[in-house]
Amino acid sequence: MGLFGSLFTGVSALFAQSQNTAIISNNIANISTTGFKRSEASFNSLVTSESRLSRFSPGTVSVNRLQRVDQQGGIQQTASSTDAAISGNGFFPIKRSTDFGQEFLYTRNGSFSEDAQGLLTNASGFVLYAWPIDSDGNLPANQGDLVSLVPADVAFLGGLTRPTTVAELAINLNANQNPIDPHALATAQQLPVNAQPAHFSRGLTVFDELGSAQTVTMNFRKVVGPMAHFATNATSVLELDDNLVSAFGPTPNINNGDTFTITVTGSPLETFEFRTTAGTAAPGNNEVVTVQDLIDEIQAYGGGGVLQARLKENGQLLVQAVDPSVTVTVTDPGGGLTGAGTLNVIRDPDPVPNLVYEPDASLSGPFLPTDPYPLQGQYPQYANIANPNTQGWWEMTVVHPDGSTITEGLINFNGDGTINAAADADGNVDIELLNIDWGNGASLQDFNIDISRFSQFAGNYDVIFSDQNGAELGLRTGIEITRNGTVVARFSNGASADLYKIPLITFANSNGLTEVSGTAYTEAEESGEENLREAGTGGAGFVEPSTLEASNVDLADEFAKLIVAQRAFGAGTRLINTVDQMTEDLLRLR
Repeated sequence: MGLFGSLFTGVSALFAQSQNTAIISNNIANISTTGFKRSEASFNSLVTSESRLSRFSPGTVSVNRLQRVDQQGGIQQTASSTDAAISGNGFFPIKRSTDFGQEFLYTRNGSFSEDAQGLLTNASGFVLYAWPIDSDGNLPANQGDLVSLVPADVAFLGGLTRPTTVAELAINLNANQNPIDPHALATAQQLPVNAQPAHFSRGLTVFDELGSAQTVTMNFRKVVGPMAHFATNATSVLELDDNLVSAFGPTPNINNGDTFTITVTGSPLETFEFRTTAGTAAPGNNEVVTVQDLIDEIQAYGGGGVLQARLKENGQLLVQAVDPSVTVTVTDPGGGLTGAGTLNVIRDPDPVPNLVYEPDASLSGPFLPTDPYPLQGQYPQYANIANPNTQGWWEMTVVHPDGSTITEGLINFNGDGTINAAADADGNVDIELLNIDWGNGASLQDFNIDISRFSQFAGNYDVIFSDQNGAELGLRTGIEITRNGTVVARFSNGASADLYKIPLITFANSNGLTEVSGTAYTEAEESGEENLREAGTGGAGFVEPSTLEASNVDLADEFAKLIVAQRAFGAGTRLINTVDQMTEDLLRLR
């Protein structure tokens, strides 16, 4: 066996090196193949055991192919927005076609492009599979299963419209604007005052579900506010230093000693007495000589902080409750408030004109159809509802293109000019417009107006910023793949749509996958089961857009191995020649 065993050893050496050469040749042939992973030969000795140390039976050599699938290839930039390479661990899920029964394959060849049917396929003709993204941006609930994947179909028969869902505005309203007092109108009334000319208007273009532009108008009117209040309407303009008890003053019919009382919910009744000179009022009464005295005494009611009093631009007195939930009751036994030639306090017009002044509107709800602002719930809640700024109230009306009112409510500004509004659970300060019917057959539409950047500062009305996220009909201009694996369609109107998200498939041992034609692999027992991962999570790599992964073959290394294989093969042939000569010598023995 020794001589012929050596012959068999030489033959196995030739076979092993020929296999090695074949592997090297395949690597070199695919050096330009996108996503190709090289292999290398692994040699193992096969030993023939002998029971005696004095005898040796030569063994042979076997060769196995080791895949180097886990070794990263170089990333090369391309001009195609649908090309993608994987930096790190993972494979693209693909199938040979969309026909039923096709098995999933896995590849690193991301040279995807749109075929005649609108499917994203790579250079080998394999169809890319991905998770569909719904209208809310969510992935399928069963995203961990291969059955959740669908063909990446990017075909659009038409264009895309993007209805407006959010509008953002930054507007400054003039703090010096003279407010509208509904009690002081030609016909006294309660809020709202939407029949009065707007102090400021702003148009906003939004897009409906059909892509049609709809222009809504926002009207702003500064108002006295919803808290209980009363105002005077004296025949003459009031000045701060006017004596109220004087035949020559603005209120000639107020008599010395005339009294009136004020009661605010939760505070005691207080009596106010008009006098010609200071220091002569009855004990316990609040003495009033001049208009300034009247303002001071009213503001001191209840220890202060209960009522605010001031002269309006027209020279009439305005008294407001600080707390928007209280009622103010006035009695005028002396006639100094309501008689002819007096302060002529305007009676509360609702429900029957009297001197009991209730809040004009609720600020905290529930908002009923009978309320002045039944849609106030669509406006942000107030951050300060206990004592909001009495001089920061605006009635904001959103008007439909047909002239009807979409919504109407009150907004309030703090003393520092910022809006008095609390963010909702999502952190937004929005007016929520619901179920708008544009009258053109489009679906009912909801959208929000972000008013967090509204302000009230003295000066001009100013629109600082205006934007909305809608867009008219646009035709598809391109498809691109982002770094997190999202397949995005771009349109000529500037809109975009997230269509799919490409999962990266990972395996416990990617070198154990079974190679198939087309630079792809199938799952095998040695590889372990597939795991679907979002890019950048769970050990998966990232999707690098507009790039391709080159082969991981090193040409210099392969040529070096080829030289070694050539020399080893030559040595094997010399071994066979030597054994052949020895056999021939053996046969010549006589």
